Amino acid sequence: MLELQHISYDVEQDGDNKGILHDINLTVSERFVAITGPNGGGKSTLAKVIAGILTPSEGRILLDGEDITGLSITERARKGISFAFQQPVRFKGLTVKDLITLASGKQIGVPEACNYLSEVGLCAKDYIDREVDASLSGGELKRIEIAMIMARGTKLSVFDEPEAGIDLWSFTNLIQVFEHLHEKINGSILIISHQERILNIADRIIVLADGRVQNDGPGRDVLPTLLGETGGVCSALSDKVR
Repeated sequence: MLELQHISYDVEQDGDNKGILHDINLTVSERFVAITGPNGGGKSTLAKVIAGILTPSEGRILLDGEDITGLSITERARKGISFAFQQPVRFKGLTVKDLITLASGKQIGVPEACNYLSEVGLCAKDYIDREVDASLSGGELKRIEIAMIMARGTKLSVFDEPEAGIDLWSFTNLIQVFEHLHEKINGSILIISHQERILNIADRIIVLADGRVQNDGPGRDVLPTLLGETGGVCSALSDKVR
């Protein structure tokens, strides 16, 4: 279980402190949680604070009751937090199998690595020995990254706008992958997104705007309020893919 206690994050701008996050208090224990809201509302900043890329100016972060506020992204990964960037990193010289093996933290054979690729809808024989380089599309990289997270099997998997930079066909397949991941994963999935089709499969939706939690509740209750508004956070859903 993830607990955020009075989390604030400030940046220095023109000699003054500018608040990006303001006194965020959240507990995440559900299987699939989505954080949404208008652009510039602090969503990606909060994801990076959780992952350990950024250190909060105030507050504490607890994972299963342990204070991890001062831990780096590497140390948090060891504790059980995975983080998927908006734009997955390419690794020239490393194969897909290499990455899945590294992610799992143990020596695994080709059949097991292929199983993870199959879980995300990729034909294993076409990808297992490919290099993770510019020859892979954005959609392919996203799915490979999800296969790596499945191989890790962590307590908390954080995805920062997984729909970014992929085409409609890839997005449709990505939704299917997340639906499957929702069924298979043993921990919690936390997704930063403003795409309706991702929000639609979330157990819980948290709306973040101006660095503050504006709404929080079961997805079935919160999503209709987002789609029914004419302004505010609805602007973040204006480019949703149906």
